[in-house]
Amino acid sequence: MQDPILYQPILYLIVAATALAAVAILALVALKGWSGWLDLKRAELMRRGEDSAPHSTATRIEVADLKERIRKLEAIAAGVDL
Repeated sequence: MQDPILYQPILYLIVAATALAAVAILALVALKGWSGWLDLKRAELMRRGEDSAPHSTATRIEVADLKERIRKLEAIAAGVDL
């Protein structure tokens, strides 16, 4: 029979190799998920770029009105009298 002390280095080596393999697998899975998320965001940006048709006059007026309201609210918050 062999001495149990001889098995300790082998056991430590097996545990370390298993932990390293687990970390490598988790890193690869996370990298694949990150790459997929980036591809999704790129596709969304490309689709948004295709959908951006020239704005109608009504939309421009509405945006200008909203900007004016925001400017007035910021002035009120700052304590400026209009």
